[in-house]
Amino acid sequence: MATKTPDATLRERAAALGLYGLLARWHAIEAEPWLRPLIEAEEDERCRRSLARRLEGAKIGAFKPIADFDWTHPRKIDREAIEALFELDFLREHTNVVLIGSGGVGKTMIARNLAHRAIRAGHTVRVVEAAQMLGDLAAQPDTTRLRKRLRRYTSPALLVVDEVGYMSYGQGYADLLFQVVSQRYQRLSTIVTTNRIFSEWQE
Repeated sequence: MATKTPDATLRERAAALGLYGLLARWHAIEAEPWLRPLIEAEEDERCRRSLARRLEGAKIGAFKPIADFDWTHPRKIDREAIEALFELDFLREHTNVVLIGSGGVGKTMIARNLAHRAIRAGHTVRVVEAAQMLGDLAAQPDTTRLRKRLRRYTSPALLVVDEVGYMSYGQGYADLLFQVVSQRYQRLSTIVTTNRIFSEWQE
């Protein structure tokens, strides 16, 4: 995605946008007053389209903004730690986030707001319920198609897996979950919401 950077020359920005017709005539047009507004308009439009594609691809669904979160509702929550997540350092460090708590305390709301923040920051994201993801993977008829479908969940910069542990997982589902997590580990970030600690996920 082409972006405006303070140290990029106008010609470099045109090259980043692939405006080869302009580049071929650069010496003839570089002093034209319309050139900078044209390039800026193209950058803005491409940023807008890129954001729209990422939002559509994320399957984020409807969610309440984090400004509406009731910090007094969960009996115990580290507000400072949650708010720090919105700096997105965990994405830059390729670490994971696990939000644990009983139903209705706001785990999904936090996770989807983090996903939205990541999208706005230029990252690719996919949001999915655990049962939906594992059912999708389990339905693949052969290894080749499974490998291809796994990329849907292992390639985004951020994967949000909602409601892990809300259903009992047989060994097949547990193995699929492990494949997704292990392929992303230390390479890309994953957010998991769950009502159970890790050791209970197969119970």
